[in-house]
Amino acid sequence: MASKAPAIIATPIAEEVLEGLSARPKRLPAKLFYDEQGSRLFDEITRTPEYYPTRTERAILQAHAGEIVRQAGNNLVLIELGAGNASKTSILVEALSHRQLRVEFHPVDVSPAALREAVASMNGRFPNLAMQPIVADYSEHLPELKSLPGRKLVLFIGSTIGNFEPDEAVQFLQQLRQSLNPGDALLLGLDLIKGADVLHEAYNDAQGVTAAFNKNVLARINRELGGHFDLEAFEHRAFWNSNRSRIEMHLESNGEQRVWVRDLERVFHFAAGERIHTENSYKFSSQTISGLVHESGFRMERCWADPEQWFRVVLARV
Repeated sequence: MASKAPAIIATPIAEEVLEGLSARPKRLPAKLFYDEQGSRLFDEITRTPEYYPTRTERAILQAHAGEIVRQAGNNLVLIELGAGNASKTSILVEALSHRQLRVEFHPVDVSPAALREAVASMNGRFPNLAMQPIVADYSEHLPELKSLPGRKLVLFIGSTIGNFEPDEAVQFLQQLRQSLNPGDALLLGLDLIKGADVLHEAYNDAQGVTAAFNKNVLARINRELGGHFDLEAFEHRAFWNSNRSRIEMHLESNGEQRVWVRDLERVFHFAAGERIHTENSYKFSSQTISGLVHESGFRMERCWADPEQWFRVVLARV
């Protein structure tokens, strides 16, 4: 008689962890970073001296918020995918509040903790703001946006699109376009290719915050699935892959080890030097941005960049 496969307790991340740690090479999806602790660590990353994307994109929004909302159109409903604590979005909310009697904002994020912080940070700041957070994994189940009344401006900033594989990025934006109405717009933030030293330092900060953020995915498995990962037995590795135009993040096993994960009823073997691939962050050129927007079916209208040409914000229309 064939042996019965062990039962796996159904938890939100169990299937993805089992699939990823059983793969060759091992991998874990980047969205697993963003539990409450991971969201807090990422917020710390954005304040490190080495991590330029957040402050550079914020500066672009501060310099051009008025132009951006004018270009997007009148009576806008604001939607942000992967909103986090929505710290940059408040710049656009302020610009809209000067143009509209009422600003409706729907932050979408997989992390309830980040959305609570977003609501708390904006409460009372804008009397004409109505916030309706949506807890959702937008990469798996994009919320139905056509049902929302009015012209929509969807924000997908922070170069989050760079965490998708190139073909997946096109597919995701195609799905997003199909969920919108003619006349709606997308504001897309994209990190540009730059010097390898700048990129390396951004993902290997001296304080070790990015390393803690990377290792938190193992801590989350310990917390939520009864894992027995020793975080000190893994090293954070982040490097620039110029051939694929991306930063790669991995967790590397310091030695041979076996790790029991209770809720998966599995032991996972790691050879010395074996890595878990946890994230890619693709960087873009003018050509790859144009190709991405065009292949997705959007029409590019305007773009804004910082003086150093490190980051670009693109407005595209359905």
